[in-house]
Amino acid sequence: MKPTLENINIRTNYKAGDIGYLTYMHGRFYDFDSSFEFYVAETLAAFYKNMDPEKERFWVAENEEKIVGTIALKNTDNFAQLRYFLIDPEFRGIGLGKKLMDLFMEFFRQSNYKSSFLLTEARLQTAAHIYGKYGYQYVSSNQTDFGLVEKRYELVLP
Repeated sequence: MKPTLENINIRTNYKAGDIGYLTYMHGRFYDFDSSFEFYVAETLAAFYKNMDPEKERFWVAENEEKIVGTIALKNTDNFAQLRYFLIDPEFRGIGLGKKLMDLFMEFFRQSNYKSSFLLTEARLQTAAHIYGKYGYQYVSSNQTDFGLVEKRYELVLP
């Protein structure tokens, strides 16, 4: 039976095991090398350790206490950086990505940011399509230390 959005709880608090499980999800769902997984673990730990709840937030979607999706807003030099947008493949296509993006955009506006950016891997076309629906525009690409092509998207509020 396909999961439904009604069975998903979204929280913004940290729980023990989050960093490890989110790192695992990135390693499992993306076909990148181990250096990317190490990068995710390091940046997640730094984000949680230094998070400013007035300007930053992490949303964790759970189904039966299992993490099935995430998104974060990180304050990067007074820009709202969209990070860690990830949906478990079993939970794609039910509106969870839209729900998480809506929560991100609401907090983005409430926190008085004027612009946002995100960095994503070129092969993640579905995510890029979602970003476009919210007004993000492709700006540039570059090769990463992990051998990936990273695309930058930006959104500026009127």
